[in-house]
Amino acid sequence: MSSSQPNTTLYIKNLNDKVQKEELRQQLFALFTTYGRVLDVVALKTQKMRGQAFIVFSDLAGATAALRACEGIVFYDKPMHIEYAKTKSYATLKREDPEFVPPTSVHAQNTASRLGAGALNGDGKRLRDGRADENEREAKKERVDDDDDEEMEIDDDEEPDAKGKSPGTAPAGVQPKSARLLCTNLPQEVTDDVLSVLFQQYQGFQAANVAPSPTPNAAGQKCKLAHVLFDSPDLASAAKEALDGFTLKKGWAMSVAYI
Repeated sequence: MSSSQPNTTLYIKNLNDKVQKEELRQQLFALFTTYGRVLDVVALKTQKMRGQAFIVFSDLAGATAALRACEGIVFYDKPMHIEYAKTKSYATLKREDPEFVPPTSVHAQNTASRLGAGALNGDGKRLRDGRADENEREAKKERVDDDDDEEMEIDDDEEPDAKGKSPGTAPAGVQPKSARLLCTNLPQEVTDDVLSVLFQQYQGFQAANVAPSPTPNAAGQKCKLAHVLFDSPDLASAAKEALDGFTLKKGWAMSVAYI
């Protein structure tokens, strides 16, 4: 069990670093969304972040349920180690304070640079009250890694490139629409054809690809998941709204989310 203070963000380590980043994010989302509303999944492939990820929940109840249920389960042939993150995610801070600006954003970097340069007096000389240096140190402190395995959280899965682009902000609680849907908690007998019959009644349906889930569902049962593709995000949205929570058989409510 985690020794950190309860947090809506979970820190996961000992993940299989041979799994492709997008696949890892999708499968982590599929696993943890069964315990609560997931705002973001941060999984990087950098040297320092290999085998680690952050799962951001909208509330503490979902994060706690996921931690208790998933700690130690085998995920892609390796047991996951889960604990509460030591700091709140940017997505969580943004929900709590709409005016919060992540320190990795362009706006925050410009502000830090401006404060670091110091206020100028009428002669263009730097004021010597020490406040500028203190602000500059605080701005740098935000970018320092923790002493142990857990890294400072970021709000997206991409690093800034050589031209200075900063990561985008994490979703503030609502998943953006997508033409691709992820269906989880599917019974073992569900096939491509079975799911296609269900989704093809909605305009724009293209294909359904069912595969075994790498982890059991919340009840510990083996299950499947599926990727469903539509012509456009709006058409996919209609199917999602209608089929999210659809009972495929007794005790098996399908979960449908954007990916």
